[in-house]
Amino acid sequence: MAAALCLIEDDEIMGGALSMRFELEGFQCDWHRTGKSALAALAKTRYSAVVSDILLPDSTGEALYGHLLALGGKLPPFVFMTGHGSVDQAVRLLKLGAVDYLLKPFEPDLLLGMLRELIARQAGSEAADHDLLGISPAMRTLDELLLRLAQSKTSVLITGESGVGKERVAAKLHRLQGGEHPFVAANCGAFTEGLLEAELFGHEKGAFTGAIKAKKGLFEQACGGTLLLDEIGDMPLAMQVKVLRAIQERQIVRVGGETAIPVDFRLMVATHQDLKARVEQGAFREDLYYRVNVIQIRVPPLRDRREDILWLAARFLDQACQAGDSRRKLLTPAAERALLDFAWPGNVRELKHLLERACVLADGPLLTAELLFGKNTAKSDPALAATLGEHLAGHERDYILRALDARGWQIQETANLLGISRKNLWEKMKKYAISSGSDAAECGGDAN
Repeated sequence: MAAALCLIEDDEIMGGALSMRFELEGFQCDWHRTGKSALAALAKTRYSAVVSDILLPDSTGEALYGHLLALGGKLPPFVFMTGHGSVDQAVRLLKLGAVDYLLKPFEPDLLLGMLRELIARQAGSEAADHDLLGISPAMRTLDELLLRLAQSKTSVLITGESGVGKERVAAKLHRLQGGEHPFVAANCGAFTEGLLEAELFGHEKGAFTGAIKAKKGLFEQACGGTLLLDEIGDMPLAMQVKVLRAIQERQIVRVGGETAIPVDFRLMVATHQDLKARVEQGAFREDLYYRVNVIQIRVPPLRDRREDILWLAARFLDQACQAGDSRRKLLTPAAERALLDFAWPGNVRELKHLLERACVLADGPLLTAELLFGKNTAKSDPALAATLGEHLAGHERDYILRALDARGWQIQETANLLGISRKNLWEKMKKYAISSGSDAAECGGDAN
């Protein structure tokens, strides 16, 4: 299907020429002459990109863009064009999140190249980045490992601190295997022994008080798919015996029942504990340990993969924006630095909850360091000093920000100043989670 473009241009000659060229180049183009018409179309159509003039008969492109931002939600990439522009206006629009700003006259090939690259990046982001575990080397290596593990049904043990995303890793491995069958997860530490047995194996009618009808357990519900036993290290020893038998024999008996029921599933287990140490302490069965520990995956803590912090923060803010009707929230540069400096004992879960709280309490679109962490803003921990790579990356990010500011956030001019291509600059901005809007507070004070 052809990518859909929204063209907003009141000039008949310019609009007609661009519309025809877009169609000839394989795009689907909706041409609107007024801001009102464009707003109505943007409300009901999902466009791959928007190309808008600044001066419109009933409004301005800047006002239209500001109105859409105020409504919240994810906007398509915006490219503005005008014959009466100013540097101040360009800076304002780029700080708000517009992709680029072209002065008329310009070469149509420049605009077409920009659109193709934007749409390719957008498609790649939706198809691939949507399911990435992270952008750090450690998480990219983990993504590659999951691709290999998806070719078999070997039991997998997923380890890592609480909150690192062990269940998300298990769910992704399940999806890589097709995902058409059930994915069933049970937290072994959330139930008493009696309740856990009924939860895993199910029960027959009348098996105990309140069992008014028969119920399938999670072992049965997972048939054909994946069963994740989360926090298996907290499972009572008596239950470990029953679970081991079910895993080995691939059949279960419901609580209060007598008939053996066959079950077939891929087993994954997860824990924040050291199972080998638990075996040595007598708290975990050695035979069950070797049965579940065929292939072990370790999910590193967030403090050991700091490249993921701002990337995850951007995703969580996108989710918060899509879930509610509030204005899109942006992190100030000081807030970004505070996130990077924090030790994250609660890992990804803590980061998500912190941002959710800040979004609820924020009076405006900007999330400050004080709003995130209170008056005692997170400080760097000397024991968690950055690696040389992290230190250099931080300086590169700061230099790119200064270059963008010096060139009024004109992408091509900034790329020329840095001696790199426009594409390379976009890639670095994505790597360091630099967006035009997120740095508004530091680059001119027009964020209010």
